[in-house]
Amino acid sequence: MKNSYCFISLNSPLFSMGITEIIDAFIDGMKNTGPVEYIAVFAGIISVWYSRKENILVYPTGLVNTVFYVYLSFAGGLLGEASVNFYYSVMSIYGWILWTRKDVNKQTVLHITASTKKEWFYQLLFFSLFFVAIFFALAYLKKDFSPNAIPWADALASASAYTGMWLMTKKKLESWIWWIVTNIASIPLYFVKNYVFTSVYYVVLLIMAVAGFIEWRKKINQQRDVA
Repeated sequence: MKNSYCFISLNSPLFSMGITEIIDAFIDGMKNTGPVEYIAVFAGIISVWYSRKENILVYPTGLVNTVFYVYLSFAGGLLGEASVNFYYSVMSIYGWILWTRKDVNKQTVLHITASTKKEWFYQLLFFSLFFVAIFFALAYLKKDFSPNAIPWADALASASAYTGMWLMTKKKLESWIWWIVTNIASIPLYFVKNYVFTSVYYVVLLIMAVAGFIEWRKKINQQRDVA
């Protein structure tokens, strides 16, 4: 796998490529994909599948994915991605603890719920704080480290991912909305960084996130019917 790295920009070759060139770049990128990235991607897909099913295995499989991506990110000089995946790893442990908590009757304490207006406010505040912090950090580092960067693009992908992971630990339906945003933003970002297989991975995750939202919403409706 190539270790070159750049942020997506309006001047990126991606925007001037024809379909044939994109396909050729995809094939070339897949040929340069190493076994560690394959393992990370498949572990991530399995993890998301388990999260749709509200299965606790979402976290051990997710940890395989995030730990491997921390390694890949450091190896490729992608310190931003490394920090995001380190955050995922920490939150996976936290979520694992929350999802396994039981009451005195041995019943699971945490259930899937939709956010209230107050919780939506905190989500947007959480996202905004991370977005602003990441945006200005990248804008400051752009000249010396990432001359082709568009800070808002990477800030969008990262801040929405932070928010989605935080809400996933709490089994909030809206976590899937934030994952959808993350996946849409990440597809072109990873493609231009030459992580082609990871870019395809985010296409798969986008489809699964939509399915996850639908499935969790059905579970909420079923809980209301029982109540």
